Amino acid sequence: MTHARIITIEPITATGIAPFGDLLETTGAPDKIINQGFCGRFHDRADLDFSDGRAGISLFQAEPRSLPYTLDMMERHPAGSQAFIPMSAQGFLVIVAPDVDGTPGLPLAFETQAGQAINFHRGTWHGVLTPLHAPGLFAVVDRIGSGENLEEHWFDQPFEVQRP
Repeated sequence: MTHARIITIEPITATGIAPFGDLLETTGAPDKIINQGFCGRFHDRADLDFSDGRAGISLFQAEPRSLPYTLDMMERHPAGSQAFIPMSAQGFLVIVAPDVDGTPGLPLAFETQAGQAINFHRGTWHGVLTPLHAPGLFAVVDRIGSGENLEEHWFDQPFEVQRP
């Protein structure tokens, strides 16, 4: 009998996600007050990185997933970073892994809070877009250009992602 490999979800922090990407949030004071004092600008919070092509914004409508979640595949984008920006006030599941000789190492799982988004660094192994609540609508900022920009890795034995 095969036993599930368990990954416990942690709350996301800028420090915890830093090796894999940027946590986009409005912590601290705004960098600048604009629009006649009615808007705080939290400036340049993500490192968009593309080997070629251009940045594009797409809308994704993802079906919510439930926990425990079975992680059987991870992907990465070698030619560009990718940002998941929820268009609702719900957190979502973020799964990342270090690269180990061209494949994902041991995955880590985080849960965002309302008002947080994530920008994966170029080449970072990550799980698919995984909302935990409807409507699952996201703006995605990533590379638009010719050539392949997707690598997938399917695990021989899946992981089970769960809350503590």
